Amino acid sequence: MSFRKTATNSFFGNFLYDQVLDKNHFLVRLRHEIKWSDLCLGLMKAYKGGGEYGPSVYEPDLLLRYLLVPYLFGISEREAEQLVNVHLLAKYFVGLGVSDSPPDHSTLTVFKRRVAKIKGGRGYTTFWDKIFRKVLRQAQNKGIVLGTIQIIDSTHTTADVNQPKERQKKRDGQSLVDPEAKGGVKRLETKTIKTRSGAFIKAVVPVTIYGYKTHTSMNAGTNLVTSFTTTPANENDGKQFIPLVTKDREVNKNLKAVTADRGYDDGENFLHCQNRNIVPAIAMRKTRTAPVWDELRQAPLYQEALHLRSRIEAKFGEVKSNHSFHRCRYRGLARYHIQATLTMLTANLKRVMLLTKMNTRDYCVHPVFVTTN
Repeated sequence: MSFRKTATNSFFGNFLYDQVLDKNHFLVRLRHEIKWSDLCLGLMKAYKGGGEYGPSVYEPDLLLRYLLVPYLFGISEREAEQLVNVHLLAKYFVGLGVSDSPPDHSTLTVFKRRVAKIKGGRGYTTFWDKIFRKVLRQAQNKGIVLGTIQIIDSTHTTADVNQPKERQKKRDGQSLVDPEAKGGVKRLETKTIKTRSGAFIKAVVPVTIYGYKTHTSMNAGTNLVTSFTTTPANENDGKQFIPLVTKDREVNKNLKAVTADRGYDDGENFLHCQNRNIVPAIAMRKTRTAPVWDELRQAPLYQEALHLRSRIEAKFGEVKSNHSFHRCRYRGLARYHIQATLTMLTANLKRVMLLTKMNTRDYCVHPVFVTTN
C-alpha cells in the first residue's frame, strides 16, 4: 500500500521530538500505549483500490488520531487543523513531523464517510462501535479489571439548528434542517412563576431540550464507559436498559449489579436482570409496595449500587465541559452516533492513561526504541 510520507523519521521528526517532548505527557503516552493500527484493521477496504493504487493516501491510524484532536481539545475540526499546525504535542500525537503541515480539515469529512461505508460485523452496529470495543479490550489487556457494578443513565445533546426557525418551519410544513432531532423533557424543576393576575406561585415546570440522547452505561469500578446507544431526545429511557445490559454482559464478565434512576423502573428491566443473576439496583417508584420489592430494597448489593448511581453525572459533566458534547457537531442520528462514539472513546482513552499511569515504562519518543524492561 502506498501511504503519504511524513517527516517523522527525519531530523524534523523523531530527532527534534526526542529532545523537547516530555515522555510522560498524556499525548505522548497515548500515541505509544494504544495500538492504533489494530483499531484500524479492515479500514483500508473502504479506500479506492484498497490503497494499492492511485494517489498516495494518509494512513488510517494517522487520520483516526487526527479526528480525535477536536474531541480531546473540545474544538471544531477546522480549529483542529490550526491547532495541529502550531501545537508540537498535538502534531506528534497525530503522527506528523515538525515540518509537516496537517491535512486539510475536509480530509476528516472524507475519512468519516469512508468509515461509514464499512459495516461493523459480528454484532457491531458500525465500524465505530467496533473501534470503541477494541479500546475497551486493550484496556483490559493492560490489566484494568472492570468492577461488578454498572451505572446506567442518559444525557441530552442539543441539535445543531436554530430552534425558533426550526419550529416555524414545522408549523409552515417546510422541510426541517435536522428532521431526526426531536424535543424531549430533560427534567422537572420547581420554579416560581408569575400568573396573569400578578401573583407568584411555585409550580413544577418541565425543562425541555431539542436534539438527541446518549444512553450510557459506565463501570463504577473504573469509570470507563462500557456501552451506549443513541436515540432522538424523545425516546423513553427505560427501553434502552436491556440493550445496554446485553452489551455490558459481553464486555464485563464480573457484572453483578446494574443501577439506574426511576426512569428505568420497568418490570421487564427487573425481570431481565433477575433471569441473569444480576441485581437490578433501579430506584423504584413509591407504588412498588409488595414484599418482594421491599426484600430487594434491603439487599446489601442493591443499596451499595444505588448509592453509586449519581457517579455517572460527573462523567456527563466531563464530556460536556471538556469535549463539547453539550451540542451536536453534525446533523442526523447516524452522524450524532459518530460524535457520541468519538466522545466516549476520548473519555475512555483519558481514563485508561490515568489508570495505567503508575505502570508507565521508560521509552524514547521514537516508537522504534520502545523498551520492554
